[in-house]
Amino acid sequence: MSAGTPLIETRRLEKHYQMGAETVRALNGVDLAIHRNEYVAIMGPSGSGKSTLMNLIGCLDTPTSGDYILNGNHVAGMDDDELARVRNREIGFVFQTFNLLPRSTALENVELPLVYGGVGARERRERAVAALKSVELGDRLDHRPNELSGGQRQRVAIARALVTRPSIILADEPTGNLDSRTSEEIMALFERLHAEGQTVIMVTHEPDIAAHAHRVVTLRDGVISSDERQQHRAAGPAAADAPALVPA
Repeated sequence: MSAGTPLIETRRLEKHYQMGAETVRALNGVDLAIHRNEYVAIMGPSGSGKSTLMNLIGCLDTPTSGDYILNGNHVAGMDDDELARVRNREIGFVFQTFNLLPRSTALENVELPLVYGGVGARERRERAVAALKSVELGDRLDHRPNELSGGQRQRVAIARALVTRPSIILADEPTGNLDSRTSEEIMALFERLHAEGQTVIMVTHEPDIAAHAHRVVTLRDGVISSDERQQHRAAGPAAADAPALVPA
């Protein structure tokens, strides 16, 4: 178990939705601690609460009750503007559907979070180029999404997640739209990212994808039903020789 203060901590976290006259309890008192440089998969069947938990961890939604502390910040009581600032500063998102702007180049897509963060044009370009080179797309800077394969689009999305130097990479079904070979390549990127010190949280319903993580948290009926650590061998020489994934 990692020592020290958790990077993420939830205490008695609950989320309820009103569906007509019925109250749906999507999360029902979740206590979870994730430390810096962990690689965690969150699993569970449909309706288990995993997507709700991801939205709360990603500051895309607010809990009904309970507390959420992210990197020392109490998130539960923040307003929309404060949540937006935390999202931009602390979290790099990777989605199943890539969420790239179709008319923008790879470089422009990766620069976008820095635009929102108020970073100047020269630094934006330098950091975006470095991020794309780190995912081996340095020769695709001017390509638009429709000129890239599915795996390349997801690499652009990973570069976009990295460019703000976030505390956490939060990946939602990151291989859901990819074939098995490309999925393995993307999971190798996440493994390198973790080996370089990044905290990675991945939401997935696929056991073979979750097997890449070093810890698997399973939800059922809005509560954690299991929390297990997995043994993984250290990355080999090929991973050590690859370009760094986190731009300096």
